[in-house]
Amino acid sequence: MYLLSIESSCDETAAAVVRAEDGRLTVLSDVVASQVDTHRLFGGVVPEIASRAHAEVISSVTYRALSESGVRLSDVDAVAVTDHPGLIGALLVGVNFAKSLAYSHGIPLVAVDHIKGHIAAAYYDKEPPKPPFLSFVVSGGHTAIYHVRDYTDVLLIGGTRDDAMGEAFDKVGRLLGLPYPAGAGFDALATEGFFAAVGQPVPEGADGEHPATVSAARRFPKTEAAKELALPTPALPQGTLDFSFSGPKTAAVNLLHRYEQVGKRPDRALFAAAYTHTVTEAAAKKLSEAMDRYPGLPLVLAGGVAANSHLRAALSSLSRERGVRLVIPPRSLCGDNGAMIAAQGYYEFLAGHRAEADLNASALD
Repeated sequence: MYLLSIESSCDETAAAVVRAEDGRLTVLSDVVASQVDTHRLFGGVVPEIASRAHAEVISSVTYRALSESGVRLSDVDAVAVTDHPGLIGALLVGVNFAKSLAYSHGIPLVAVDHIKGHIAAAYYDKEPPKPPFLSFVVSGGHTAIYHVRDYTDVLLIGGTRDDAMGEAFDKVGRLLGLPYPAGAGFDALATEGFFAAVGQPVPEGADGEHPATVSAARRFPKTEAAKELALPTPALPQGTLDFSFSGPKTAAVNLLHRYEQVGKRPDRALFAAAYTHTVTEAAAKKLSEAMDRYPGLPLVLAGGVAANSHLRAALSSLSRERGVRLVIPPRSLCGDNGAMIAAQGYYEFLAGHRAEADLNASALD
């Protein structure tokens, strides 16, 4: 069967065509129109601008996805669309376009939870994970741990009580002079900082997953720089799998302001390393506790912040220590995209879930 999917929950307008055959999913096209350059001017996503931009390109993005796939609309077996959570105006553009397209052509419509979509990006792996498994979804708007009991049955078992990990990276990154979105720049700056703390030059091509970087990051907590830039952990006390990123984010902001007040400025790279080490260690800690509760289950890392090389390295190390399999989608499928919505849409379709003409969008989980 062929699925056409539409995603417009935030600032990317995306559409994809996916073939499902004998239980295997193959991406035939995956088109994304990004609004990053527009929102960079404001230091973050402006909801009204985002929804207007979706309306301008959603038709062309969808028909380009069909054209690149070589699949005619008349051959599409289902249209999948993100209906929640996200920016309400942005979601409404995608939902209403998908409804019109599906019902005018007599194609079944499937509503997809954006978070489940991020998890479903892992189903494109050469060896797709089969439920049950654990998933850590991290992005600019979400940070949560899930017990994936079945393809359409996902249980929230822990999450942030305030800011998301990606949002906190962006806000701290802005104070370090990094352009929005800060993710890639923060990642590279932290790599530089880990090596600077241990007095080593950065090897060519090093990132958080590079063996030399992993070694430097492990030695980092014992350095004087780490002690001077110590930040509170976002991992809440044992007994809950929750996080609070507002604490370390505010502490980071206050620390930078204290330096400023005495006419000093900390090394940007060392600061990025200290903050990165704090949040990645917290993630590993809470996921280790989740593994205690659900022993032996594979772990899926998903969402836009799953592209962070230091987080990937920390969870790779944890998974090896705990003897569980770690699945991380390719970086092209970590951010918002249509292929992930098609993957989840496929399993919703198999479960008999259909959306009617009264389908509405919701900003909430």
